Amino acid sequence: MSHKTIQPEGWLPAKGYANGMLSKDGTLHIGGQIGWDGNKTFVSDDFVGQMHQALKNIKAIVEAAGGQVSDVTRLTWFVTDKMEYARRQSEVGAAYREVFGKHFPAMSMVVVSALLEDEAVVEIEATAHLG
Repeated sequence: MSHKTIQPEGWLPAKGYANGMLSKDGTLHIGGQIGWDGNKTFVSDDFVGQMHQALKNIKAIVEAAGGQVSDVTRLTWFVTDKMEYARRQSEVGAAYREVFGKHFPAMSMVVVSALLEDEAVVEIEATAHLG
């Protein structure tokens, strides 16, 4: 097998997608994570709250694959409100550091008109390289 599906223990199953795909070379591709928990319940309707949860989800998937956040090499952010992100930079930074510490992988941000889940205001996908 050339890849393995990564699903954190206790999470509701993903439907029609995979939370993480680990290839045999140790590359972990993490599908877009939004501000809901393992039960697919949104933790907040607030940008920073959803961003924090999405990053926690990424961390959980990396750890389920046997890695740690320092193995993340790329994050791509999709946000529905550029001004909200810019206005709340200090809160964004604090929430980011709570999950990722001082690890700053390559990042891109894309502003989008909407996300698939109507309640979502941010979605973050990641790539990690595990030992």
